[in-house]
Order: sequence, then structure tokens, then C-alpha cells
Amino acid sequence: QVQLVESGGGLVQAGDSLRLSCAASGRTFSSYTMAWFRQAPGKDREFVAHITWGSGSSTYYADSVKGRFTISRDNAKNTVYLQMNSLKPEDTAVYYCAARLGGGAYAYWGQGTHVTVSS
Repeated sequence: QVQLVESGGGLVQAGDSLRLSCAASGRTFSSYTMAWFRQAPGKDREFVAHITWGSGSSTYYADSVKGRFTISRDNAKNTVYLQMNSLKPEDTAVYYCAARLGGGAYAYWGQGTHVTVSS
């Protein structure tokens, strides 16, 4: 079992940067694949990025954020980050942190943090 708490959201202008954090409880954080999803008003939740478990973790990004967003993790701090650069108004959404063991669906979700990008 793992509990996730996001932070770092806010109101920024287009072109600005923001870093989201997701703090996880539990002693096996390093065993989880961690991901960020987002849900814009009136739209379905969509995948943003993930980072696999282990010391040789790999990352994967949605095309819409590739080259602008970077996901990283600090297993010593039980924290995953999402560095968001060159933000656009279409990045406005509630951002959720998620975790899973192995493959399959993400079983654990945070409560979300709001990001608003003004033009």
C-alpha cells in the first residue's frame, strides 16, 4: 500500500516553469513505477509521463509534453517530480501522481494539484 500527496501546483504565465512533487508513503517506493496524469476541465484524464522502478529507471512521455517536461524520482526521499518548462495554456489541468507495482493499471492515486497557465 502506498499513499501519494502532490504539491507544487499554481497559477503561472505561458512560458513559465513549475515543478510538481509527489511524496509517497511506504518503504518500498523504489519498487513502484510512478507516473503523472492530468485532467483538463471537461476532458478525460490523460497520461503525461512515467518513470520505472529501480536504479536504472527509464522514462516515457506523452507527445504533447515531450521536450518540455521531465519526470524524475528520488528514492531516498520517496518523491517523484515533474519539471514543467515552457508551459502553455493547454497544460492547464489537475495533475495527478500515480503508482503501480509491475504492469497493469495504476492502483494508487494522489488527490491532485491544480496547474493553471494563463496566456
